[in-house]
Amino acid sequence: MSKNSNLSVLLNGIIKENPVLVLILGTCPTLATTGTVDGALGMGLAALAVLVCSNVFISLLRNVIPETMRIPCYIVIIAGFVTVVKMIVQAYLPDLYATLGVYLDLITVNCIILGRAEMFAGKNPVIRSALDGVGMGLGFTLSLVVMATIREVFGSGSFAGYEIPFMQEYTIAFLTKAPGGLLVYGLLIALIYVVTKGAFPKKKSFSCEGCPNASNCYTPNCAEKGVEN
Repeated sequence: MSKNSNLSVLLNGIIKENPVLVLILGTCPTLATTGTVDGALGMGLAALAVLVCSNVFISLLRNVIPETMRIPCYIVIIAGFVTVVKMIVQAYLPDLYATLGVYLDLITVNCIILGRAEMFAGKNPVIRSALDGVGMGLGFTLSLVVMATIREVFGSGSFAGYEIPFMQEYTIAFLTKAPGGLLVYGLLIALIYVVTKGAFPKKKSFSCEGCPNASNCYTPNCAEKGVEN
């Protein structure tokens, strides 16, 4: 396996398939925890830790987990690592634990983590799965921190809780609210689209082919494909 291939897997989540700004996943924690830089960084690092650990563990067990039970097994594995991370944060970072609240528990069903388990870790060796987890986790964390920086600096006149004197009289309180978060999020997505000239993501087909739930789906598309229900 080439170094370039491993590097591509690592960088994929940061740039080409950034989970927040390109794939538009994990919008709930993105909007809820980016009011402050501390909260955004804490959520990002917590998700990164769970992503890497669950990817590695699922990759190790990919040939053992039954095909029909993979999703429940993935959720149990992810929930176990979320519980460990939650206990560590609660014990050593109580302020961050209070800030993140229920969103720390919801990492268990974060579509980014479940998606990587299903689409990557369950089909690739350990090293590549670990690199995928690191790349996606870093992409998620960086996106949250950038968004939180804009919202906190221009909305509250501070950075990571530290006041910026010359910004105190020019704050835009709207940015600290939910609609302000949506505005910043939308502008960042638009910026990425312009910078990449719409190159990412490119999807050639939106058919049901390859969908893990196709065999249990009763939609017209699956029926047209001749999928047995």
